[in-house]
Parts: sequence; structure tokens; C-alpha cells
Amino acid sequence: MPLPALALVLVAACTHAAWNFMAKGAAASRHFVWLYSVVAVVLWLPALWILPLPAFSPMVGVALCGTAVLHLAYSLALQAAYRAADLSVVYPMVRGTGPLLSFIGAAVVLGERPSALSTAGALAVVAGVFLLAGGRVARSALGVGLGTGALVAAYTLWDGWAVKTLLVAPILVDLSGNALRVLALGPRALRERHTLAPELRTHWRAVLAVAVLGPLGYILVLNAMQLAPVGQVAPARELSMLLAAWLGARVLDEGQLGRRLAASAVIVVGVVALALG
Repeated sequence: MPLPALALVLVAACTHAAWNFMAKGAAASRHFVWLYSVVAVVLWLPALWILPLPAFSPMVGVALCGTAVLHLAYSLALQAAYRAADLSVVYPMVRGTGPLLSFIGAAVVLGERPSALSTAGALAVVAGVFLLAGGRVARSALGVGLGTGALVAAYTLWDGWAVKTLLVAPILVDLSGNALRVLALGPRALRERHTLAPELRTHWRAVLAVAVLGPLGYILVLNAMQLAPVGQVAPARELSMLLAAWLGARVLDEGQLGRRLAASAVIVVGVVALALG
């Protein structure tokens, strides 16, 4: 993996763990996804007047509609998973399932040919992620967690095709997802508008954090996909598990720090192998 792509992925990993930590704290909010999507559109929409954008075509329209639907489903599934289980359970499960399917899909669907070292690195990352979650996966959270991970794989491959093949601007990909969430979840939010102000007062920090860090991290990842194979970028994002392990063990007091750090070391080895491959 080229060094600039690796640097983008490392920064994105930190932002991803941070906004997921904040999202876990707002898991009980009924309209959290809609609130942060509204703020994200307001904050990031001006970038369309600053950044150069490719000419619109029917295929670009298909790409943006597809990514918007996938990210809508992912956002709702993720919050449902956080309502069902702890951060240290959901995060490894989702982030482990996603890269494994993305790595396979990148080879099968996008025609990428990973090296033996990259393959070993991807497997090490996935093994480390599942080791982090070992023994803590509640049966009630298993289905929604694995389903969310599958959505991660789906949007990773779809968005990789959009930015690499169609040359769609990463900011446009992310904004399309936020825009659909605003429109699709807006009617329910308006029907229950009496709950919006109290939820915003309670979770405004989380709303702002996800609105800023979520798009920022994913835009960095999409730019990395333009520099390196999707099959390498997707597993390397899981370096966020280093930070998530610490947040879960220390900040949320979920324990098992030794096992989580050992598993994180496996992930580091995998990321190095991906970078060298």
C-alpha cells in the first residue's frame, strides 16, 4: 500500500473509533441518525462549490443512489446494534465481518489480485478483530452485528467502484448518504418533533462529533481507495481497533484489557503486512 494511502487510513481509523464511541453514548436516542445527518449536510454541502466535481452521468446517478441506500441501512443497523450490546462487542464484530467480505469481494467483484503477503495481512487483521470480541458476543446482538458488518462490506465495494471506476468525488459519495437519511427519516422526526429538542440538548456533542468525524473519516478512506486497492484499504481501516480496545476497557470500563491489547497487536502485524504487500 502506498505511504500516502496508509497515512489517510490511519487518520481515518482514529476518527472512526472516536465517532463510534460517541454514537454508542447516544444509542437510546430515537432520532440520533436524522439529527447528525442534518448537521452533516449543513456542514459539508458548501464543499460542493469548492471542490472540482466530475460530469454527471446516468451511471454516476446509479452509484450515488446505491451508496445512499446502503449507508442508510448501515446507519440504522449500527445504532440498533449499539442498543443491543456494548461497544467492545459490536465494534469488533462489525469491523471484523466487513473487511473479510470486502477483501473477498474486491478480488471476486473488482478483479483485484492480492499478493500472498496482503492476503496474510488481511487474515491477521480479521483474526485479531474477532479475538477482541471473543467470548463477549451476546446471542441477541449476533444477527444485527453480522448484518451490519455485511453492509460495511457492501458499501465499501460499491463506493470503491464509484470512486475508482466512475471517478465520483468522495465528498459527493458521503453527502448522498447523509441527504437520503435526512429525507427518509425526516417524516418520522417531524411527527415526533416534540422529542427533537430534548434529544439534541442531551446528545448535541455526539451529534456534532458524528456529523464532523464521520464524513471526514470516510472521505479520507475513499481518497485512499483512489491510491490503493480496496482489498488493502478496507482491512487496514481496522487499526481503529487499537483505540476502540482502549476506549472500551478504560473509558467504558468493559475490562479484559490484556486480551484486547494482545489481539490489537495481531491487527498491527496485519496492517504492516498489508502496507508491505
